[in-house]
Amino acid sequence: MVDPIADFLTQIRNAQMAGSCDVSIPYSKLKEEIAKVMKKNDFLNNVTVDKSGKFPVLKLELPKKTLNLKRVSKCGQRIYTTADALQKVCSGFGIAVVSTSQGLMTGYEARKKHIGGELLCEIS
Repeated sequence: MVDPIADFLTQIRNAQMAGSCDVSIPYSKLKEEIAKVMKKNDFLNNVTVDKSGKFPVLKLELPKKTLNLKRVSKCGQRIYTTADALQKVCSGFGIAVVSTSQGLMTGYEARKKHIGGELLCEIS
């Protein structure tokens, strides 16, 4: 697994195409933070961490609507942006997930706090 964020987004996309209402993904702190940002903005119904097995698992409850998930910054080409250059996603109906010095947040929150960072993905 070269890019864990792209793999995370692909697993969500595949679960939606299969018609599943929930998905289990190997746990990492970054994936959990992205999932929390998605839940806060109503793109996921529920996020839980299951530590009962040998390795922790991130369990996500998917909504009925189809999500459009796009990885922006890749391993081979990191995309960094300033607060002023952050653009709206789908005319404000989507979010951009930005990794800043103050943690992960949406593009709207980053613009509000005047903080730039790495543009991880866009969700609509």
